[in-house]
Order: sequence, then C-alpha cells, then structure tokens
Amino acid sequence: MSATTTRTTPRPPTVVEPVIDIDGMLRDIEQYLTARATAHPLVTKTTDQLIAEALGAPAPAAAPARVLPGRLLRVLPDWVLSVPAVRHRHGGARHVTVTEHLELTALVIERYGWTQNKHRTRSGRVCILGAQAVLFRLGIGDETTVDRAGQRLQAVLRDRGCTLAYHRWNDMPDRTASEVIALVRAAARTEAAR
Repeated sequence: MSATTTRTTPRPPTVVEPVIDIDGMLRDIEQYLTARATAHPLVTKTTDQLIAEALGAPAPAAAPARVLPGRLLRVLPDWVLSVPAVRHRHGGARHVTVTEHLELTALVIERYGWTQNKHRTRSGRVCILGAQAVLFRLGIGDETTVDRAGQRLQAVLRDRGCTLAYHRWNDMPDRTASEVIALVRAAARTEAAR
C-alpha cells in the first residue's frame, strides 16, 4: 500500500489599492488653510489661537479621521490637475506660505502614499517632488513658494550633514516614508521659526 500526499501551495496575498477621494484631500487642505487664516493681515495669530489664549481653552479634540484623495484624479496624469475646470474646482490660485506648502506636501504624501525613483506611480503614490507638483498643479502656491520650500528642505538636509539633493535623498534605497514625512515636517517647522 502506498500513500500519496498532495501538497498545496498557499495563494499569494491579494493587494488591494485603497479607494481614494480627492475631494476629501482637498477638504483637508482647505480645513488646514482655514485654521491658519487670521482675522486681519496685521494679526499674527489665528482667531482660534487668540480665543484659546484669552479663555484658556481645553485641549484640542482629536483630529477627525482623514479621507483619502480621489481615485480617478490619483490615477490620471498630473497635467489633468492643471486643467482650469479641475484647478478651479479644487482651490486653484491659492496663495500659501512656504510653511503651509511643506505641511501640505507631507499631507499629500500621507494621503497618496510614498514612492521612490519617480514623481508618481500609476496607483498615485508620490515622492517629495511629486507631492509638490500635485499642489502646484492644483494652484496651491506658486513657483516661488515651491522653490523656497525646496531650498528649506535642502537646508535641513545640509544641517544634518547630508549633501544630496532632497529628491536624490528621497530615492536612496534605505529611505522610508516616515523619514520622508519627518524631513518635510522638520523643514516646515524650521521655516515657521524664521
């Protein structure tokens, strides 16, 4: 009598791309920018900061769950974001500071996902430059803002002893998404402290 055994190999795990909602990302961007707006150009603190300072407001509530950016605009080419109808619908021609641009760059990387060696993948993941391009093409900031943000990122790397350009630093094989987001946020904090 001979016994036979059948060996089955486990099925490979299926990778499910997240469903993305660009309106949600843009809503988050608008909430971020609105929270930073002041009542008057000469006032340096937001209304919420002034009220909190005056009333000794309780600790802020936890941030609401974030909704991911839209799947359709995530997979279409970046130039689609430059189309006037799309740009206008999603906040076109909005002036932001370098600090705000850097914070929003980190937000885009968190929402879309992070990648290396290209600005954007077919699934919508972006590197630092890709995230900056998304904001620029949506009309959030201008060339000067993007350039100054790049200079600030470069200055933070230089302070850490790194001589690589920030886009090359992003593409290093041992780099992680959390390191990239931390760099962008550190650059935002440094710019805000200026």
